[in-house]
Amino acid sequence: MRNADIVKRDLKSVWHPCTQMKDHESLPLIPIKRGKGVWLEDFENNRFIDAVSSWWVNLFGHANPRINGAIRDQIEQLEHVILAGFSHEPVVNLSERLIEVTPPGLNKCFYADNGSSAIEAALKMSYHYWKNLGKPNKKNFVNLGNSYHGETLGALALGDVSLYKETYQPLLMEVITAPSPDAYNREAGESWEDYALRQFEAMDKILAEQHDEICAVVVEPLIQCAGGMRMHHAIYHKKLREACDKYGVHLIADEIAVGFGRTGTMFACEQSGITPDFICLSKGLTAGYLPLSAVLTTDTVYDAFYDDYETMRAFLHSHSYTGNPIGCAVALATLDIFRDDNVIENNRKLATCMGESVAHLIDHPNVGDIRQHGMTLAIEMVKDKATKTPFPWQERRGIKVYRHSLTREALLRPLGNVVYFMPPYVINEEQIRHLAQVATEGIDIAVRD
Repeated sequence: MRNADIVKRDLKSVWHPCTQMKDHESLPLIPIKRGKGVWLEDFENNRFIDAVSSWWVNLFGHANPRINGAIRDQIEQLEHVILAGFSHEPVVNLSERLIEVTPPGLNKCFYADNGSSAIEAALKMSYHYWKNLGKPNKKNFVNLGNSYHGETLGALALGDVSLYKETYQPLLMEVITAPSPDAYNREAGESWEDYALRQFEAMDKILAEQHDEICAVVVEPLIQCAGGMRMHHAIYHKKLREACDKYGVHLIADEIAVGFGRTGTMFACEQSGITPDFICLSKGLTAGYLPLSAVLTTDTVYDAFYDDYETMRAFLHSHSYTGNPIGCAVALATLDIFRDDNVIENNRKLATCMGESVAHLIDHPNVGDIRQHGMTLAIEMVKDKATKTPFPWQERRGIKVYRHSLTREALLRPLGNVVYFMPPYVINEEQIRHLAQVATEGIDIAVRD
């Protein structure tokens, strides 16, 4: 079997996500035969370092033997069972473990299939909570500028990236948008912290004036990933937690992409020292193996639904594969690796190497910013460094970096003009330095007129 054989069949039958399929008349489609560690391999033995963790999901490498073993063990016992009226040991074990590792006070776990589904569940829980408390007018949500929370209709409405949202705007609920604390937009000489505090003033004003109509604020702590890997200071979420408590509004933390060590701590909320009312988890929850998501919330929220059936206070929301035992077994194996292998501490060394490997680009005439939180690093290409004027999006400069990376044993898939590293944690320093070299070459190629 050769690559061309798979590609020919694929293009006749598969509609790929987030893709203009006509691009594949000139852009190579890469069929992958196998993966091992950080490497992906096609049908002609070409290899690529998976620098984006296969859409930010893979934590401990492809074909990880410990996770593979957990799947084999579980599939011999129980592949799936309805979670309404029934239970199983993996979902109980996983719930206990998630309660243990997430911020204190999140004592109840609700399961769904993917990140968007987790967001949808949290939105419904928040609205339904206030309704059960006799406050049905609290039905609006607040998001941040440049945010992204998924692509089902409720989650899409909470986003603010026009590329994904604009086409479907007539289908979406209206939300209230507060300015992002994105540090890229700070004034010259202004610190990340000072800019976050300045940006918070608009959020505080929204909550002060409209809290009687607001269910919750939904945020991506520290990194707005799909919004171009834009980053901000943790103080913003500390202030937001205080304001939500003051005005009686829920705080929903979307840690789907940033949880499980991506920002340098197990969860991004830790860096603000806060507990949200809801935390949404997916992606790294199963280390890139299977679809699974979870919404953790407080006893206070849970208790508002606990009543006789006739009161109709129950949360009547479900997914067919809720709490799938195999997915739970994979998640438990993932948490075991975190527990046993000193992952967060080891990641600090890798993150330092990552930052040092691209430090030379800070003086590049077409690099407007290099930013990093832990194991996520982004390099923003600009047309004019002094003014941070971006290249026109129609020029698709990032695609040139992507094309080059494929010739140099790397998968770098930029977000517009932003080249980023978000690799599996099993990457080594030599491989990081190779990615930095490939990115440097690719940027030089991409910015040429």
